Amino acid sequence: MAARLQDRDGFRVSRFALIFLLLFCSGFVSVQGQSPESAAVAGGGTPIHWMAWSDDVFAQARAEHKFVLLDLEAVWCHWCHVMDAVTYADPDVRKEMQSKYLAIKVDQDSRPDISNRYEDYGWPATVVFDGEGKEIVKRQGYLPPKPMLSMLEAIVEDPTPGPSVVAEQPIAYASSSRIAPAVLARVRSAYEAQYDKKAGGWGFSHKFLDADSAEYAMALARDGDATAARRVRDTLRLEQKIQDPVWGGAYQYSAGGDWDEPHFEKLISIQAQVMRIYALAYAQFHDAEYARVAGRVDDYVQGFLTSPEGAFYVSQDADLVEGEHGGEYFKLDDAGRRAQGIPRVDQHIYARENGWMIASLADLYAASGDRKYLDEAERAAEWVTARRALSGGGFSHDEHDAAGPYLDDTLAMGQAYLALYHATGEKRWLDHAAAVLTFVADNFAARNGAGYLTSKEPTDHFSHVFAERDENIGLARFANSLYRETGDAKARAVTEQTMRYLATPAIATRPLSGGELLAVYETTQTAPHGAAVARAK
Repeated sequence: MAARLQDRDGFRVSRFALIFLLLFCSGFVSVQGQSPESAAVAGGGTPIHWMAWSDDVFAQARAEHKFVLLDLEAVWCHWCHVMDAVTYADPDVRKEMQSKYLAIKVDQDSRPDISNRYEDYGWPATVVFDGEGKEIVKRQGYLPPKPMLSMLEAIVEDPTPGPSVVAEQPIAYASSSRIAPAVLARVRSAYEAQYDKKAGGWGFSHKFLDADSAEYAMALARDGDATAARRVRDTLRLEQKIQDPVWGGAYQYSAGGDWDEPHFEKLISIQAQVMRIYALAYAQFHDAEYARVAGRVDDYVQGFLTSPEGAFYVSQDADLVEGEHGGEYFKLDDAGRRAQGIPRVDQHIYARENGWMIASLADLYAASGDRKYLDEAERAAEWVTARRALSGGGFSHDEHDAAGPYLDDTLAMGQAYLALYHATGEKRWLDHAAAVLTFVADNFAARNGAGYLTSKEPTDHFSHVFAERDENIGLARFANSLYRETGDAKARAVTEQTMRYLATPAIATRPLSGGELLAVYETTQTAPHGAAVARAK
């Protein structure tokens, strides 16, 4: 029997972080009038020696009187590949780097702490530090060789921090968890302005399914808002234009301000958010097309992003050949693609990404009643619980982490457990979710009483840990849902602390307000969660 899902568990996939990522990894800078793919790759000089992020690199930089360049990339990102093939292969760039710089390369999926710190800069992000670790320059997106060389030389000549480096301003956090009416009005106004009335969807230059905005629109539609219902249904129709007609699954976004220029990377985070929103839409609007689309996403995930043990991989590359645009490849049918090869799959298994996918599968089961989705969710949940769990209820990111633990891994698994409980009624999942909340409260709470921090300990070289808005939105929704299910005072306290952070005007009025409004909406409802969710039988 299909279930009716209304109050949600605080599932956060696409902060964007990921949304900001979409805006910049498309490589909006060209190479002096030609495409990067057509630029000559000289490849001369000694290849750059890339090192892992650590305090040791900065100690070496101080000793050798060098600067440190961080290349924060995504292994699935086309323009990151172009940066490697063109910019970092340029002999003049290589010579300058060898002489005056130490180079660090970080896969942003592997280090949520570093990724969250520079999420507004997209991938690739280029950050230059002095030996003391002070930022000098922060650049977003693809940098061709000439601008890169000019930047490197200018820093050597004058290492004074440039205009991209702005000192953090102190924030006066809200004294209450209730957002002020005037601030809430500003946030609602921003949400209304984010909808593209001409092309459809939330956002303008790049088109994608903004899950938070869509879910908030569905909440408004349940309350009788016909405009919100029409907008979300239009968006769900348009989103299908950037889904793979051959293998299934969702591409990350479309460029050009319309839905007709897909960029072809496929992230498990995108699959999870698309599956989940279509599952919720099916439960609410009873349109069988939504169930079909969600099922096609699952077909893709099971075929390409699932390990033999049933856990989920991170992503599939946009490029068959790194740095070469995949448009012609993705026009081929299945046989044509396979004859040329399969784009690279990042086979890391992170707790965070698995939590997102498990929660979506549980929601799809609850909406459809199809047992196979629950079987897939429970198989992955058992794998992650056995291999990524920490003592006390938390989770590591990977099998071996250089830092952490990170809030997002533990939170995502808590959301997964709670979604499984709502889908099945099995108390073991609720007990797991409660343990997650305890671990979060004990390890990530900000000392100032406003919000929860992105990692337990400061990242190497950085002196402090910070709170990230979308993580706190997800945590507020998760803790609030758990409180409604159990009445646990600790869950209520976590909800209050996250909402105090989110009620702060400087936080609440940041761009992309759908998640903020969802958190406010859900934490101010009075009906118990259990009354809003009928479980699949």
